[in-house]
Amino acid sequence: MASPEALAIKEQLRLLGETVGGTESVEEQRAQFEMAVAMMTVAPEGVAWTEVDAGGVPAIWADADERSSDHVVMYVHGGGYVIGSATGYRNFTGQLACAVGCRVLSVDYRLAPEHPHPAAVEDSTTAYRWLLDQGFGADRLAISGDSAGGGLTVSTLLKLRDDATPLPVAGVPISPWVDMEGIGESMTTRAEVDMLVDEVGLKGMAEMFLAGQDARDPLAAPLYGDFSGLPPLLIQVGDEETLLDDSTRLAEAAKSAGVEVRLDVFPEMQHVFQLFTGNMPEADEAVAQIGAWLRPRLGL
Repeated sequence: MASPEALAIKEQLRLLGETVGGTESVEEQRAQFEMAVAMMTVAPEGVAWTEVDAGGVPAIWADADERSSDHVVMYVHGGGYVIGSATGYRNFTGQLACAVGCRVLSVDYRLAPEHPHPAAVEDSTTAYRWLLDQGFGADRLAISGDSAGGGLTVSTLLKLRDDATPLPVAGVPISPWVDMEGIGESMTTRAEVDMLVDEVGLKGMAEMFLAGQDARDPLAAPLYGDFSGLPPLLIQVGDEETLLDDSTRLAEAAKSAGVEVRLDVFPEMQHVFQLFTGNMPEADEAVAQIGAWLRPRLGL
């Protein structure tokens, strides 16, 4: 049974979905989402944020008190490749830094429609290589992201592997969007219970992101990638998501390629419910599980 907090938040998400989906311009959508996402996560104590140029890509460090400065989780935010920012995600990346016990670098990759694919994966891989150039060993790095950022987490791993760049020890896609065509069964079976993501809105963002390019390019839709040689993946997703099948199909494909995969499906949970850390017990538990899973892989 979902907590009272989760039930109340579900109504808030319904209103957010109506507000963001109903605005006329991308600029208005971005402004509405920026205000909303900043309030979802409780601001953590003992965290400092610092803006940085990560090889030409804007990013924000989240540094928690008394946590390791030698290990890093690189984070790529959600928002359908069209909205969202590292600034809006400050509270969440701060909570993640506390949960994992290390620094988090939140990447402000370029957004569509001004910068369609492959701008996002170019920026994420650039930021990762910048971390390597700063002296962080690949064995002390992990990559995570939510929604579009969850898909970008996987795309980044694919690109790094293809370029023979040393891979991080793990990837944590949260409610990943990996199918630009929206053909998973859950787009229909979960349509009535998902308060935030619907087929029309998703395909509209996909159109802006792809700008006429191949909807099955593995660096845009990593569901179609070759996963051989990728590091272990922890995939978290809610059972009430239209994107549920993106996670289940991704897990199946990665396992078939020999990748170590843990798929956690959370009953009665909405899209990227983890953003409500500090406001919802299910979110607190999910982020704690991310920390517990990542720490031994990072050597913490």
